[in-house]
Amino acid sequence: MRRLELLRVEHRDLDGAIAALVESGSGDQMQIARLKKRKLRLRDEMTSLEDQLVPDIIA
Repeated sequence: MRRLELLRVEHRDLDGAIAALVESGSGDQMQIARLKKRKLRLRDEMTSLEDQLVPDIIA
């Protein structure tokens, strides 16, 4: 549970950092791409952890 919350915070922080770099125009495209890729990896990890918390229900 704690790991999931930490991932959510980091994901949100990356979102803000990416937005700030894009707005300012000072961030290079490679840096922005790396941050976006990291954000996607975090999302995948969060999804995996959430799937482990929710039991499969066969309807």
